Amino acid sequence: MIPSIRKKFNESFTEANYQAFLKELNAVHPGAIEFRVAETPVFIPREFTEKMLHTCDSIMDIIADKNFKPLTEKAIPANLRVPNEDDHTQFICFDFGICVNEDGEYEPQLIEMQGFASLFAYEAMVPDIHKKYFYTPPGFSKFLNGYDKESYIRLLKEILLAGEQPEHVILLEIFPEKQKTRIDFFCTQDYLGIQPVCLTKLIKEGRKLFYLNNGVKTEIKRIYNRLIFDDLMHQSPEVQEKGKIMSEELDVTWVAHPNWFYRISKFTLPFIRHPYVPKTFFLNEVKQIPADLENYVLKPLFSFAGQGVVIDVTKEDIEKVKDPENWILQRKVKYADVIQTPDIPAKAEIRLFYFWKDGEARPVAANNLARISKGKMIGVRYNKDKEWVGGSFCLFETS
Repeated sequence: MIPSIRKKFNESFTEANYQAFLKELNAVHPGAIEFRVAETPVFIPREFTEKMLHTCDSIMDIIADKNFKPLTEKAIPANLRVPNEDDHTQFICFDFGICVNEDGEYEPQLIEMQGFASLFAYEAMVPDIHKKYFYTPPGFSKFLNGYDKESYIRLLKEILLAGEQPEHVILLEIFPEKQKTRIDFFCTQDYLGIQPVCLTKLIKEGRKLFYLNNGVKTEIKRIYNRLIFDDLMHQSPEVQEKGKIMSEELDVTWVAHPNWFYRISKFTLPFIRHPYVPKTFFLNEVKQIPADLENYVLKPLFSFAGQGVVIDVTKEDIEKVKDPENWILQRKVKYADVIQTPDIPAKAEIRLFYFWKDGEARPVAANNLARISKGKMIGVRYNKDKEWVGGSFCLFETS
């Protein structure tokens, strides 16, 4: 996106430095990084960043409105509703594709959003290691709104701990040691002292929850929730039975509350009208199938990590949907071949991390990650045996 910087980065890149970078990165928690780490960051010019932030600000007008909860009541499956929901989520992630419009200009297009956590701690660790091995241009930052690593971790700590001692706060997952995102769990423990705890290890006594902290039964007061119900539904009957604990009245505070995963999600997209948000419709409200159906994508509301998405939609695909109220039809966007690499150009998707402290009127953008692809979609299965693809991050122009 910034040709002079891209040229300088590519010319200074060496495979030896890349391998040394990976070696140090993997040495932090050996075996914990299961995804491919890309060779390059994404360099974002100031005006492109401003377009994304302006779009998020417009969406926040909807999310912060008092009518947002009534508007999204149907987003939460009745059997997955969790009690004691708070006034707002603590986290929102916005996923933007770097796209090209009809005039050949780069523009962001919102692909999805989620009221849920992401790789917040891992993305605080990467830049320090990365800059040891690669060209980093002056006047660029991984962080937004003036944050740096120290102030960013401090903000994350304030939100997750909220004055509690770390031993009374847990990161909740299903078999965290097996999750592909486990590197983030370990980094969270490094920075904040919060332990990852498996759902199956929770101990319930009345309305209170406990876990074994180095063999000592310890009360849980706050839960940093990383558990996704879609994952839970694919577990054994025994694990699913244990998961019913989440629907009970408990003396714990959720960060973020599980209901926000559904409220701020694909379900919200049909309510947004913005130039950088592709038009999206609930399938059951589509009265006439578009004549240019090849320009749309069909997505299930209740799925995660791209599962169930139909890219090349046909009339037959739509007609065989049994529950159209649980699907959306979204206009496709044209990803730009924006990143020059040694062989073919790559596409990129940007995830902006927004943090919302209690007592604040709105959240603030603080950090990011990026995903680089040469396949039909962003994701591992579309990028097998390719280079200069995978997990990365953006460096934003600041001066």
